[in-house]
Amino acid sequence: MPVSAMAWNAMPGSATPTAGRPARAPALLCALLLLGACGSGGAPAPAPGAAATTTSAAPTSAPPGPDDRVDDVLAGLDRRAQVAQLFVAGVPLDDLAAGDALAQQGVGGLFMAGRSQAPAGELAATAARWQALSPGPGLWVAVDQEGGAVQSLQGPGFDRLPPATAQGALPQAELAALAEGMGASLSAAGINLDLAPVADVVPAGTAAGNEPIGAYDRQYGSTPHAVAAAVATIVDGLSRAGVTATLKHFPGLGAVRQNTDTSTGVTDSVTGADDPQVTLFGELARSPADPFVMVSSATYPRIDPAAQAAFSPVVIGDLLRERLRFDGVVISDDLGNARAVLDLPPGERAVRFLAAGGTLVLTVDPALVPEMIDAVLARESTDPQFAATVDDAVRTALLAKDGAGLLQG
Repeated sequence: MPVSAMAWNAMPGSATPTAGRPARAPALLCALLLLGACGSGGAPAPAPGAAATTTSAAPTSAPPGPDDRVDDVLAGLDRRAQVAQLFVAGVPLDDLAAGDALAQQGVGGLFMAGRSQAPAGELAATAARWQALSPGPGLWVAVDQEGGAVQSLQGPGFDRLPPATAQGALPQAELAALAEGMGASLSAAGINLDLAPVADVVPAGTAAGNEPIGAYDRQYGSTPHAVAAAVATIVDGLSRAGVTATLKHFPGLGAVRQNTDTSTGVTDSVTGADDPQVTLFGELARSPADPFVMVSSATYPRIDPAAQAAFSPVVIGDLLRERLRFDGVVISDDLGNARAVLDLPPGERAVRFLAAGGTLVLTVDPALVPEMIDAVLARESTDPQFAATVDDAVRTALLAKDGAGLLQG
């Protein structure tokens, strides 16, 4: 895991007679004007021999909606460009110029990876340049901004954020103010996607042994109820600033011991489909703020013993999509450098994630993007069902962009 949206006057005047119509039309006057000179509406009759004309209101059509805008965008993209919208590629924060070429390739988004003391204005200029370079829809510009040990942007314009454990202990009003401030600072820097907050539940007393989350105080609480309240506040605060949040790491990393970034075979042997932690993700994911959901690369034998979550149709398709009724963007955890996925060829990682019902492939290693796109195109050329799945993913991805204002010219 990378440690780890436009505002969608006529003064009422006094009543006046219709132009050309007298305020009163006495019957005597009408008679003197030979009856026919007063029409049923009080307007003069047409002169003899003149053709009668009628007017009707011009037909109106509904303004284009999200699906119409997506159709327009799709019509302007070839198939490779459509598939490229399904990829978010990493750009090192200490070498942001490397993102220029990626933006020109038409990827769906760029992820600022690492840590930076750069001021918000400098980052905003970089993000604006990337947006100008993108040949297709606007880009997702993403970052990991949680707080504590996981705060990518720390330069001028960014307040130092406490860890999630401390955030979760704040009074609701204070947490809401923190979230809105965090969102405002990200938006001012050109960031429109935060790969946060963590929605994992780390049970009390187990944090030290939970390498990816608890050991870094990344959890908002030790119970689903506490986590739900705090995470919902963060999601709403980010959204009010025009930043899309990401709930991670479904179906939860709170009960594992190892980190998928650095270990293989990471397994959660206790979490099942009915676990309150799993239900929590579903409730948060259906927020009007339309957050993304990030899927972990651990394995959950009580849900699907046959596949890691990121590659599991049971975890993504059956559980998250069908049972929890989430129809928004599902983004992977890192499928580039994470040790948990290195036993699979890069192209196969992308294919399996999309086939399972995912939407956006996140790879911290941007060099893998062409190979991954090639693999998706090759698979869909021989598998119509997979091609239809990719079509659905592209539409989901673009609908999310439309909601964030990224399809506007």
